[in-house]
Amino acid sequence: MSIARKLATYDDLLAYPSEVKAEIFAGEIHVQPSALPGHSRAQRSLSHFIGGPFDDDTQGPEGWWILIEMDVRFGAHDIVRPDLVGWRRTRLPELPDIRPMDLVPDWICEVLSPSTERIDRVRKQQLYARHGVPHYWLVNPIERVLEAYVLDGAQWRIAGTYDDTALARIPRSRRSSCSSAVCSRHCPHGPLDPRRRAGAPAYAPLDGPAPPRRRERAIVLWCTGVDRPQARHL
Repeated sequence: MSIARKLATYDDLLAYPSEVKAEIFAGEIHVQPSALPGHSRAQRSLSHFIGGPFDDDTQGPEGWWILIEMDVRFGAHDIVRPDLVGWRRTRLPELPDIRPMDLVPDWICEVLSPSTERIDRVRKQQLYARHGVPHYWLVNPIERVLEAYVLDGAQWRIAGTYDDTALARIPRSRRSSCSSAVCSRHCPHGPLDPRRRAGAPAYAPLDGPAPPRRRERAIVLWCTGVDRPQARHL
């Protein structure tokens, strides 16, 4: 007589040291090896150049919580720790001091490595779509390529693929209220105003006043700046 397999839960992950990246897929525990320097550098760069204007800058028009390696529980037997994960503050006004997070994220980014690429492209991509994550990024720090996906119904739609020569302007998903996604302008709200006068801030929303000049900035990610992340005015 076969014995039913016990499906792992978050309580089982607590047996691992906090520095060990252990995740659960369909009740099975998967432990990842320690990240290589290139992976860690890309992760840090993403956190700085996306988390900086969208999380740390509290005077922005909307705001996000951008976290590194936060446990997210999609179900009792599906618990992951993305490289970077974000929630809009309109959905999560206060950041709870708990693990794991049960609210479905608005954005997830995974930094690819040879040992995890299959999981990131298959298991996680399917899991995130099934639970309605609107935005999913894959960053390859070796090839210096960013792949951006938006959820269209139950399927992922490629929003763009960018190498280290491109300026990434990633369109919003149909479910999102954001008209210019992370990686274009400081403001994640309205579209760039083509009617702006010379010298006016380039990211002024069409339905609101232009922010002060000191707020003008752009984020340029050269494949997340694996070597030298850059931020410059456009």
